[in-house]
Amino acid sequence: MNTSEPSDRDREPRPGRDSGTEKLNWIDRRREKIRAEIERNRRGEYAVPTWVLAAALILIVVAWLGLILYFG
Repeated sequence: MNTSEPSDRDREPRPGRDSGTEKLNWIDRRREKIRAEIERNRRGEYAVPTWVLAAALILIVVAWLGLILYFG
């Protein structure tokens, strides 16, 4: 077989093009992101997620309205 294309086993994986390399890069980025978040939390730089704040606000408003309707 005389082709100008190298066979699959002769080819070297291209960064960002082969799924194995891309998946490893994604996993490495995810691990680094988690590691950085843990370090920030240990230093006391943690932040409450927005959805938790929104849920707390909704709970307070519903409880307040419930009290007004119950005693009103």
